[in-house]
Amino acid sequence: MAKERLPVTSAVRALRKANVEFTCHPYPYEERGGTKVSSRELGVPENQVIKTLVAQDEKKDSFLILMHGDREVSFKELARIRGVKSVTSCDTQTAQRLTGYQVGGISPFGTRRALPVYIEESILSLDRLFINGGKRGFLVSMTPDDLMQLLHATLVRVATP
Repeated sequence: MAKERLPVTSAVRALRKANVEFTCHPYPYEERGGTKVSSRELGVPENQVIKTLVAQDEKKDSFLILMHGDREVSFKELARIRGVKSVTSCDTQTAQRLTGYQVGGISPFGTRRALPVYIEESILSLDRLFINGGKRGFLVSMTPDDLMQLLHATLVRVATP
């Protein structure tokens, strides 16, 4: 049986360069399936699948938010934390231009433009997390400690059920 070829994305290159231990997890991508599909296909709780969202405030300052797959972001709370009037998700074109990744495959690692990163604090309590590796249908798993070491992110409490 031929060995499956794994993608070498900008995210994978960034992880290798940082000497971070990670494991690759390809799965069959489903359009608009989100973390429910990746969780089901990989057999892991959706809470351990971390989504990467690209957002901006009213001044068009952009940033990334990492959130549990089974939770939503309170943009109102995030705006309060950032000291701005409002925060919204970026449109598809802006997200792709800023990160260099397709929506559905956005990774916080190896983005085209360095963006500030906010991480839901409860993610750090996971033993292991699964996060996009820079391509649709491709997650990488790692420890929360490695995630924090790599991203130098700001911890926030902005999760809603």
